[in-house]
Amino acid sequence: MKTKLLFIAFVTLFAISVSAEIVTLDEGKITFEAPDEFKPVPQEIIDVKYPSSRAPKYVIGNESASTTIAYDLKPHNIPQDKIEEAKAVFVQMFPRMIPGLEWKENKVVTLSGRKWGYLEMTSHAIDTDIYNIMLFTGYKGQMLIFNFNSTKEEFPKYEKVLRESLKSISIKE
Repeated sequence: MKTKLLFIAFVTLFAISVSAEIVTLDEGKITFEAPDEFKPVPQEIIDVKYPSSRAPKYVIGNESASTTIAYDLKPHNIPQDKIEEAKAVFVQMFPRMIPGLEWKENKVVTLSGRKWGYLEMTSHAIDTDIYNIMLFTGYKGQMLIFNFNSTKEEFPKYEKVLRESLKSISIKE
């Protein structure tokens, strides 16, 4: 009996630790699974973490906001046949804008039946180095953008759940 209770407790704990929360955008037409521990990041922290007018509207993250998923719709139309060109612009522009940028990958991928620009990189921030995976595609005449980032120190801990979250992105038009 005691063994059975321990087994049930272990299975329940394991199920809770790997659960994910469904996050939606555009009235549920865009969804992705976020790590269960990720919660909305307060606006004051978003303002510090993204100190520009280009800051994302939505950011979820771990308790310290050192690992986050930012997502937004921006007013830039990127048709599916222009994703490669848009990626090339980012690849050329980012090294001039981002200190210490080191490319890991930059390519076009297919996800949820559409083409996405995929930019994976590391860079320097004011107080730490950052691991960043950015995805973008066109959506209803706008640019849908996701930014999965973490401190380089924490990235190994969160890499699996961030990549699973990325793969879970779904768009229903």
